Amino acid sequence: MQAFTLPEFYVPHPARINQHLEAARTHSMAWARERGMLDSPAPSGGVVWTEQALAKMDYALLCAHTHPDCDGPSLDLVTDWYVWVFFFDDDFLAQFKYTRNTEGAKAYLDRLELFMTGPGETPPEPENPAEAGLKDLWARTIPSMSEEWRRRFVTSTHNLMVESLWELDNIDRGRIANPIEYIQMRRRVGGAPWSANLIEYAVGAEVPDKVAATRPMEVLRDTFADAVHLRNDLFSYQREVREEGENSNAVLVFEKFLDCSTQEAAELTNDLLTSRLQQFENTALVEVPALLVEHDVPLSEQIGIGLYVKGLQDWQSGGHEWHAKSSRYMNEGTVSGANGGLLDGPTGLGTESLRLSPNRLGLVQRTRQRSPAPFAPVGQLPLPEFRMPYPIRTSPHLAAAREYAPGWAREMGMFDSLPGVEHGGVWDERRFRGFDLPHCAAMIHADSDLDQLKLSSDWLAWGTYGDDYFPLIFGLKRDAVAAKFCSDRLSLFMPLDGEPVPEPTNPVERGLVDLWNRTAGPLAPQARADFRRAVESMTASWVWEVANQAQNRIPDPVDYVEMRRRTFGSDLTKSLSRLQLGDVVPPEIYHNRVLYELDTAAQDYAAFTNDLFSYQKEIEYEGEVHNLVYVVEQFLAVDRLPARDITARLMNARMEQFEQLADEDLPRMCDDLGLDDELRAVLTRYADNLKYWMSGILEWHRKCVRYMAHELERGRTPEPPVFSLKPSGIGSSGIGLSAWRIGSGAR
Repeated sequence: MQAFTLPEFYVPHPARINQHLEAARTHSMAWARERGMLDSPAPSGGVVWTEQALAKMDYALLCAHTHPDCDGPSLDLVTDWYVWVFFFDDDFLAQFKYTRNTEGAKAYLDRLELFMTGPGETPPEPENPAEAGLKDLWARTIPSMSEEWRRRFVTSTHNLMVESLWELDNIDRGRIANPIEYIQMRRRVGGAPWSANLIEYAVGAEVPDKVAATRPMEVLRDTFADAVHLRNDLFSYQREVREEGENSNAVLVFEKFLDCSTQEAAELTNDLLTSRLQQFENTALVEVPALLVEHDVPLSEQIGIGLYVKGLQDWQSGGHEWHAKSSRYMNEGTVSGANGGLLDGPTGLGTESLRLSPNRLGLVQRTRQRSPAPFAPVGQLPLPEFRMPYPIRTSPHLAAAREYAPGWAREMGMFDSLPGVEHGGVWDERRFRGFDLPHCAAMIHADSDLDQLKLSSDWLAWGTYGDDYFPLIFGLKRDAVAAKFCSDRLSLFMPLDGEPVPEPTNPVERGLVDLWNRTAGPLAPQARADFRRAVESMTASWVWEVANQAQNRIPDPVDYVEMRRRTFGSDLTKSLSRLQLGDVVPPEIYHNRVLYELDTAAQDYAAFTNDLFSYQKEIEYEGEVHNLVYVVEQFLAVDRLPARDITARLMNARMEQFEQLADEDLPRMCDDLGLDDELRAVLTRYADNLKYWMSGILEWHRKCVRYMAHELERGRTPEPPVFSLKPSGIGSSGIGLSAWRIGSGAR
């Protein structure tokens, strides 16, 4: 029996099929036989694949559905790639996952990487079918693609091979990942980013390198990947979890995390799949056109990007159709989408309601996401218990930093009145002193000297002011264009090579000029460029928030979590921490899974802390939608208290993961990479800094008046405005401009 009834899927585009299917079937079978993949022995006896098994799985049908428009030779090559990747997955399972042979797995993967050669390199002679297949495919594919594409393809191929060790390690520990970890690690191990690279080959159009790393293109790739993986997890649960003992499956992850039935977990997985597909649509229709204009992309490249987006859509629909037909998966009762997409299903008198259900149309998630009621009177959110295993440390220079901080904020104009802002300005001095940002700085940078602590305090003041400034100045008016202009202009105040900067016109610009000169001036060119990108990441995320407000749109849960790291300023804080460590750590080590997960686990814990404390302030007083408790509320259609509990559970799960990474995985990573004592000490210090960062942020929220009821009410109560003749924003300020004020207080 099936483990659960498959849900109704949202498949917005009809599946089509390539006319060269039969030729690809014949070619791929012969190619697999020539590479030794058929009747390859498995350690436990038997073989990995037989000819009959490969024919039933029918990867040529998968590729004919997912690449319906490419020519015959291209379909043959793409099909061979998929035969190889599925053989690799099944062979790795047989060779190492069942036997728990971690050392053998590492050696196998290290050697396999030698076949992804760069210019002028020669691969070794293959010793097994996976190596033989990769050598042949590399030689047939790479010459027709650019060097930039090759680098991206190497990364995605490396990830799907090497991160198999993460799955193996979890099986060995009997550990099931938390939902956030699972989604981001599944992208690495699941192979869909790799599929997105092959789409560029199949449609004959590469994504231009200058836009490949922008948010819209990354979101297209990530939403594509997540939807592919979540769909696969639904179809493969029976085989992977019930028959093979795998634990890397979203249905199982939700089942265990929420302590719910398998059917409920499957429905939730499908809801998230629908949400990710709708995020893909929103990005393709809203963000990508703006990206093309912003970067002045030539028409020929615009057409190429359009073909790539269409290719991603084709893959989604075609992949669903193949899952519904392949013997590899649980697919009893699945509705085929090949002949009409959403309109498929029973036909004839009385069947209309079966063919156009809300789930198949994606209306349930779309309605929840698009109909928020702003300024709902939610009241104070009772806070949960917080798991915090790390102590609080405080700088001895706190008192001096507290005395210094208001003067700097005043000098930057942060207490000045602004046009169009009720009560005069974003902040006043009383509010700023109540925020006590030096206290936060003193805990997250406890070992800094006084000058460093002043700098940390000023960065926190600037980031918090900017986070309040954007929704107040642009969000209330739903003016995403002006917000984008303001964010882009901030880059002018962060010169990389001493270029002249314009005259600052508001407190955000004045503060950045001062902070940039004090922080980035002494840095090496690469470090300065990296630091600027971190600041730009945060300011661009404020624009993203305004854009969502302009669309009256609650963020997709995955997009929210990933953007929350930017809106909270985590990238900026992380960059400051790395600057303190110097340039001892090679950049590639920071991309290692262990450090990446260590970073993001800490960032999520801190950001979700803020969301719990700021719930009433943001939802009731500011009409905001960017809060995880609220996002969960709307996505799951639950009350605020269950949403609070899920948020707290995610926090605790990320903390538990952080502890495991810091205590076990980081030392093991150092051993595996053969790092010397100096580098180990630096990485240990980095992990310790993250511990104090999390404990300090939690303690600051507990003590800060920013989220307390009396301060929220003070922001709502008019006080005599303080006028200033000092220029402090776009336009003028001063007596006679109170009629232009449209908002209330800071966020």
